[in-house]
Amino acid sequence: MRLLTNKIILILSTLSALVGLAFLAWILITLMAKGLSSFHLSLFFTDLIDGGLRNLIIGQFIIAGIASCIGIPIGMLAGIYLQEYGNGKFVRLIRDLSDIMMSAPSIVIGAFVYAVVVVPTGGTSGFAGSIALAVMMIPIVINTTDNMLSLVPRELREAGMALGASKYRVILDIIIKAAKVGIMTGLLLSFARIIGETAPLLFTSETSNFFSLDLTEAYPSLTVSIYNLANDPTEASRDLAWAASFILTILVLFINLIGRYTTRHKG
Repeated sequence: MRLLTNKIILILSTLSALVGLAFLAWILITLMAKGLSSFHLSLFFTDLIDGGLRNLIIGQFIIAGIASCIGIPIGMLAGIYLQEYGNGKFVRLIRDLSDIMMSAPSIVIGAFVYAVVVVPTGGTSGFAGSIALAVMMIPIVINTTDNMLSLVPRELREAGMALGASKYRVILDIIIKAAKVGIMTGLLLSFARIIGETAPLLFTSETSNFFSLDLTEAYPSLTVSIYNLANDPTEASRDLAWAASFILTILVLFINLIGRYTTRHKG
């Protein structure tokens, strides 16, 4: 009876995995077929107003880059505090809130930033979009840093303290270095997460057809423009949306592969 149950569970698990892979393959094949048919190099050299994607790609990287500059230091410092300094109910509360924030729908975060940033400042902007993405990034970085530091043996901490080093020097020179591969992987994956987000930017940065470095106005965004182009009735706009989706997918896949490679090749 146990062998029969085991075989049934194994068959069901295998079928579930195959169904999941089939849907993933279907999505990727459709995306590649439609995206490649609309893809051409001129997309990288002209702006959306001229039928290209240059301003959108650069704008997406700028928004995500500023978000990383905000989210990574805050998240890492919070993670270090949780693992190295904090204790008691306050630490558990922060960890619980971080877990809740990680599972919060991105559109809720967008609505929150809209209420606290966009409305008081009088309009959408690149800064508001970056803040929304940073809010999404912070709990991911906190969890990654906290978990990676917890894997460092306590003996390393004790050895550093025994040599007379101060606590912050032990953290910087020993603990973080020992966990740097895992932390870097988490940072890459968190960047891959935010660079493909659309919902928070719909409320905060919107998009623009023109290249701009003015972060106080509506800012060009690849993900929001994909949404807008896909809803456009013209075939040319929909083809451009497929090409943009293909580029974004390759970009996110590439960042994820770098993260996986970093994890497996620690040396």
